[in-house]
Amino acid sequence: MNQNLQKKKGLVQNVFNKVYNDYDLMNDILSLGIHRLWKKDMINWLSPFPKKKLIDMACGTGDIGKIFLESTNYEGKVLFVDSNSKMLKKGIQRFKKHKNISWKKGIAEKIPAPNNYFDYYCISFGLRNSKNLNQSIKEAYRVLKPGGRFLCLEFSKVQNTHFNSLYKKYSKIIPHVGKIIVGEKEPYDYLIKSIENFINQDELIELMQKNFFQKCEYRNLSGGVAAIHSGWKI
Repeated sequence: MNQNLQKKKGLVQNVFNKVYNDYDLMNDILSLGIHRLWKKDMINWLSPFPKKKLIDMACGTGDIGKIFLESTNYEGKVLFVDSNSKMLKKGIQRFKKHKNISWKKGIAEKIPAPNNYFDYYCISFGLRNSKNLNQSIKEAYRVLKPGGRFLCLEFSKVQNTHFNSLYKKYSKIIPHVGKIIVGEKEPYDYLIKSIENFINQDELIELMQKNFFQKCEYRNLSGGVAAIHSGWKI
């Protein structure tokens, strides 16, 4: 399943090259800090065991991996993977005092990791930016061990009509806030378009099942503004 917006040459890289320095700040401002609660919900649902291996795909500056490490008393291991070198550099600086972690540049459609290796695969607001959703989920399945678990936190579809109307009005403001904070409007125009074009909750479940994940389910967050999807490699 190709995503035509993301296939435009250099588009996603250019977006993150422009916003990487204020990425975390903008996430806090635009979500009123709620994205941090969503990410904690994701790891709480994962309920990871110590000494297990996580791949934090499209890691950004490492929010998911950080919560995972905290929840395992820093006994877990994390491979952080992102396609943007500048984002990785910020993440490396953030975690320079921590052990049990490694960093690689890569994309969700071609993960730089062996087969059947990780206990957990998490991707947070990154699947939407991939060029090929089917290939990205196929790769997630490949790198997980049998018995491993896939979790995806992503913007989704609001299911209440009235709330959806308010949410769309708020979305139109976001590029203008981006212009004020980071001096760039275009990356946030892309953000809104990518959210609007992304598949809904049930379509993502179908795609996971198509790629052999089992016990697939999802939980809506904030009325469907975001959703966490879960599946198992059995």
